[in-house]
Amino acid sequence: MKTLFGTSFNWPAFVGAAIVIRVLFIGINWPSYFAIVLALHHFMLLFNAIGNVMPVRYLLGAFMCVQFFIGPALAYGGLDEYQYINYKMKIPEGDYFAYAIPAVMSFIIGLHLFAGKLNGEVIDEERVTIFVNRYPALPYWFIGIGFVSSIVAGFFGSELGFVFYLLAGFKFIGLFLLIIASSDLKIVPMVVVIGSIVASSLGDGMFHDLLIWLIFIGAVFAIKYKFGFNIKLIASAAFIFLALTIQLLKSNYREATGTGEEEKGVETFSKLYEEQNRDKSMFSFERLAPNVVRINQGFIITNVMHNVPAVIPFSNGGEMYQVFEAAILPRLIAPDKLRAGDRTIFMRYSGLHIRSGTSMGLSSLGDAYINFGILGGAVFMFLLGLMYSAVLNKFYKEAKTYPVLILFTALVFYYPIRPDCELQTILGHLFKACFLLYVMIMFFKTTFRVQPEIIA
Repeated sequence: MKTLFGTSFNWPAFVGAAIVIRVLFIGINWPSYFAIVLALHHFMLLFNAIGNVMPVRYLLGAFMCVQFFIGPALAYGGLDEYQYINYKMKIPEGDYFAYAIPAVMSFIIGLHLFAGKLNGEVIDEERVTIFVNRYPALPYWFIGIGFVSSIVAGFFGSELGFVFYLLAGFKFIGLFLLIIASSDLKIVPMVVVIGSIVASSLGDGMFHDLLIWLIFIGAVFAIKYKFGFNIKLIASAAFIFLALTIQLLKSNYREATGTGEEEKGVETFSKLYEEQNRDKSMFSFERLAPNVVRINQGFIITNVMHNVPAVIPFSNGGEMYQVFEAAILPRLIAPDKLRAGDRTIFMRYSGLHIRSGTSMGLSSLGDAYINFGILGGAVFMFLLGLMYSAVLNKFYKEAKTYPVLILFTALVFYYPIRPDCELQTILGHLFKACFLLYVMIMFFKTTFRVQPEIIA
């Protein structure tokens, strides 16, 4: 718990910001205000952690706060009226936050209860540098493996294709190694790797991976170059601007490229930006308000709570069994297990009807409530946070022998960080990524081993 309350924290700034929020938004109700203040505390912890660690725990908590605290608070604060009818909050504010606040905070407490000094997130730069100096070509091999895997992943079925999907992330690990171990900035590999995720995001019209990998790349740069407060503030502002721009333009971009009117790429995205911002109104209230749903997973939770148990009874663990079955067992053993993007369970428990191709997930909070109700859901979220922390603690233990493993936490957790996804897909990614790394270490023990006594 020291990582939540025992860290160096600017309490005067926090209290001052909380007071300013209360004064500026005097009409906001107390449940929403309390949620915003809790989110503010976590955002400040994340900001402070940048430059010191790979902030996996703080990112997991921060994304939860955005989707289940900030988005819903804005909706209940008046922006709900700008949303499409199916995207509106379906239950009273007090009822929603009576579940969301305990559930999210239980998850965060589970993450930090046995975290030590952020075990599994501290990079041993000296030993990583020794590793790279010993195998100077390996970062480039990782980048090459990542690119080849990105290309061939689409030629295989979902089970085997997912392995290549994970291997595609090795290009980022290769970049991390170059950043940490090199005395000079490796411009070409950096441009190639970042350019690849930009190109794939524009090609697919999906930008979550781009934003999350940019956060991790920025975190590694901050560790290497010891970014100060001002640099971190500027970088944070630039990232928020980029995220807002993407959220405001991606629907138009998908529409333009999906119909074949425009080619996919930076040129089309830039053209749309110029068109939308011609009268400098792109970031106006009228444009931002309808897009609050992009950071509001809470509207799905309210639909679930409105539908369960009034229409559909609690699953009492039945649906959660399906989730873990889908995450752990291969389809060869469980041929009827849930598929990624399965709409049946989502529509059954949320009461929402979505078209084929529309991507929505119940989220871990939704699955927890469906199976165990409000109190049991909070307990489940605590256990989920505890499980994530246990994985990081295992990385911490193994990194004493294999220091490079800490960099792979980004690969393991970049998908679980997203709270808007299906729990079976999140856990499937977590388990399969850990297994892949286990196999890698088993086959290349001597390659990845860097004993502490080498430094002495």
